[in-house]
Amino acid sequence: MRLATWNINSVRARVDRVTAFLERADIDVLALQETKVKDEAFPREPFEALGYELATSGFSQWNGVALLSRVGLAEVRRGFTGMPTWGDPAAEEARAIGAVCGGVQVWSLYIPNGREIGDPHYTYKLEWLARLRDEAAGWLSADPHAPIALVGDWNIAPLDTDVWDVGFFAGRTHVTPAEREAFEAFAAAGYTEVSRVHQPAEHTYTYWDYQQLRFPKNEGMRIDLAYASPALAARVSSVSIERNERKGKAPSDHVPVVLEVDE
Repeated sequence: MRLATWNINSVRARVDRVTAFLERADIDVLALQETKVKDEAFPREPFEALGYELATSGFSQWNGVALLSRVGLAEVRRGFTGMPTWGDPAAEEARAIGAVCGGVQVWSLYIPNGREIGDPHYTYKLEWLARLRDEAAGWLSADPHAPIALVGDWNIAPLDTDVWDVGFFAGRTHVTPAEREAFEAFAAAGYTEVSRVHQPAEHTYTYWDYQQLRFPKNEGMRIDLAYASPALAARVSSVSIERNERKGKAPSDHVPVVLEVDE
C-alpha cells in the first residue's frame, strides 16, 4: 500500500494537482491537511471518478482534513477523545480525522501552529499534542499489534537541521524545547517516526514559505512527518519526499510524503 500525506493549502485551488499526483504516484491512501473547505463544498467528484472513497472534516474556510482511499474506508472518526477546543465559543477544530484503510488505522493530522511563544494558541498546541499522545498511547495499550499511522503537518521541526537556519528561529515556535518534547512523547509511547528512518539526510525539507524566494534558496522546514505503530513501522519499506510537487503552477507550500507499506 502506498500511503501519502500532504498539506494541500486549499484543496479547491489544487484539485488538478492532487488528481495528477494520485495517478502519477499510484497512491492508495492520501491524507490531506489544510483543505480549507466545508464538508458540503469539498470537491469530491474528481476523486471519486478515480475510484477513491472520501472522508472529510471541514467546518469553515480554515483548517480542514480529509482521507482519500481506494483500499477501503471504514470506522471513520472525526476528532479524538479529549481533543482540546479553541475559539469563542470554544469548539473542536477540523484538525484530525481517522479511518481504517486497507487494514491500517490512518490519521490525517493538522497540529495547531502555535503562532507565537506565550500566545494562547501556543498553549493550545501543546495541550492538543498531549491529548493526542494520550489517545495514541491508549490505542497501543489496547492492541500492541495494531497497525496505526499518525501522519500530517505536525508544525514542529524536531531537529535543528530540520530548518535552514536554526538561529533565524530563535524565540519562535516550531523549534522550542516544549514543542519538541511533545513530539518526542509519541516515540516514548511506542511509535516510530518512519520518515526519518528512511530519509535521514539533514536539511531535507517538506515546506517552503511562498515569500522571500524560500524555495529557490532551499530555505525550508521539515514539519510533515509520519509516526507509525510498531506493527506498521515494521512494514514500511521506503519513504519518499516529493520535492518536485513544490514546483510548477500554483503549488502548495508543502509537498507530499509517501510511505511504501508492505502487505
